[in-house]
Amino acid sequence: QVQLVESGGGLVQAGGSLRLTCAASGRTNTLYLMGWFRQAPGKEREFVTAIRWVGSSTNYADSVKGRFTISKDNAKNTVYLQMNSLKPEDTAVYYCAAGFGSIWNVKVNYWGQGTQVTVSS
Repeated sequence: QVQLVESGGGLVQAGGSLRLTCAASGRTNTLYLMGWFRQAPGKEREFVTAIRWVGSSTNYADSVKGRFTISKDNAKNTVYLQMNSLKPEDTAVYYCAAGFGSIWNVKVNYWGQGTQVTVSS
């Protein structure tokens, strides 16, 4: 089992920045892909970005390319999501995920509890 705990969400004005953190614990030696998904009210959960745990390949949804950056610290078993130039449409609950597959098609094994990001206009 892998446990994922997110932090760093909050309220920010449009154009602002936030950094989300996801700390993994448990069987971290099994980590292969880590990523972030988000779910806005009344909408389905959607992919945001993913990163390979070994190596540095990344993938981003078109809606966040150029604004969001995923990074990781393998020694700390932590993945980050730096979000810049935030827009009201980025408002959602953001979920950290761990899984397998590819950075273009993540099969999620584990989810974090989610952290709320609210962007005001």
